[in-house]
Amino acid sequence: MDLRSSTAESASGRAPTRAGALLALLCAANLLAIFDSQIAGVALPSIQRDLVLSTTEAQWIISANLLTWGSLLLLGGRAADYFGRRRIFLAGLSLYLLTSLTAGLASNGGTLVASRAAHGVSAAMMYPTALSILTNTFPQGGPRNRALALWAGMGGVGSTLGLLVGGGVVNAWGWRWGFYLHVPITAAMIVIALRLLPRDHVVSRPRSLDLTGALTITAALGLLVYGIAQAPADGWTSPKILGIGALAIVGVALFVLVERRSAAPLMPLGILRSRLRAGGNLVIFFTTMIAFALSFLYSLYAQEVAGYSPMKYALAAAVASVMVIIAAYVGQAALNRFGFRPVAVTGMVLFGAGALLFARMPVHGSYLADSLLPLVLEGAGLGAATLAASAAALTDVAGHEAGLASGVNTATTMIAGGLGVAVVATVAASRTGVATGPAALNSGFQAGFASGAVMALVGLVLAIALLGLGRRARAAQVAEAAPVQEVS
Repeated sequence: MDLRSSTAESASGRAPTRAGALLALLCAANLLAIFDSQIAGVALPSIQRDLVLSTTEAQWIISANLLTWGSLLLLGGRAADYFGRRRIFLAGLSLYLLTSLTAGLASNGGTLVASRAAHGVSAAMMYPTALSILTNTFPQGGPRNRALALWAGMGGVGSTLGLLVGGGVVNAWGWRWGFYLHVPITAAMIVIALRLLPRDHVVSRPRSLDLTGALTITAALGLLVYGIAQAPADGWTSPKILGIGALAIVGVALFVLVERRSAAPLMPLGILRSRLRAGGNLVIFFTTMIAFALSFLYSLYAQEVAGYSPMKYALAAAVASVMVIIAAYVGQAALNRFGFRPVAVTGMVLFGAGALLFARMPVHGSYLADSLLPLVLEGAGLGAATLAASAAALTDVAGHEAGLASGVNTATTMIAGGLGVAVVATVAASRTGVATGPAALNSGFQAGFASGAVMALVGLVLAIALLGLGRRARAAQVAEAAPVQEVS
């Protein structure tokens, strides 16, 4: 069946078509990926207690997933073009199902972290392939724009549902069911995909998959996060940590060398040659570091210090997700009028203020007096800064590079999230040391929140220095196309 003709039929007001059902499947894949990330955050304190993990060990449950997802994202999109979209999408769904099952069955932290890392691989296969299928199914113009709008909206829906459903499931049945929940959903999606997706007919393949580049950057980032996580125990100047840091730097240098010499590089470095695009991606990097860092710490604070149940935490944190959506729409009007820099600067200032308020959280704080305002500021800062930085990162991108620029933007988001969690977990663990009890934990979390404010300051400086080059009209045009990524 010709899916493009099906789309036209649907657009003309006839009965729902195969293309409409396929769009629902692809949007479900996007929703599922974000949904899973939020459930993992809700379940983290319960996992930490059950498997007896330290804060630095627990952060790997989040970081390992984000690092493999982000660093292999571009490879996943390239593999779909090389082997066929149907094959890679089904392979990603199948691995997603398997890793959800093994995560629920994990009996120790190492097994769970390995499952979450493999889960990130499945998301890196599934996410860009689903977007590629959508783009190639719906014709350019109104049908594709409507499909992309629905796709992008699933991020906010998945984030909120992940908090509320995840909180309810973990609260009622335990953290393992937060992962088991994905198994029947993913199985149903596989059956539907087998029926809906047309057979692959790869006409022209990319010249190279650039496996060397993908594996090099993944290894370099993994070493970097491992070094950050181990530094409090081994010492920042110990030979082990210095050696790991040196290897990470060598890995990044090798990645740049491989990309420069590759006939078909995974990430053509020229995409970041524009100061505005490079600045947009740098601001996105720090925005996402802060967002994941604050969400990680607040989940631990709320459930381990304040004594919230998983469901109460989910309801408390949902206000940040709602504020992301509100701030994004308000920010779009401001972006049209004032340009990239003022909106991004405002977002970073809000982020920094929220982090500083979090850093003053008392052991026996109340939600209304101590948590509500910083959560509102966090969500508003994320919505504004992400919108402005994403718009800047997609400015002056040629049509044939639009997919690549979006992929770099998304990959930056995932990688930065993993690093942000690792940094604040390390800072918190360094402050807490071997002490136990709510007061000691809270002291560590306060230090971690303060480090989030430092990240916001760096992001603020970058926004002021790099995001002032675009004309307002151009900013408005790009803002209309830039999807808001829900990462809180």
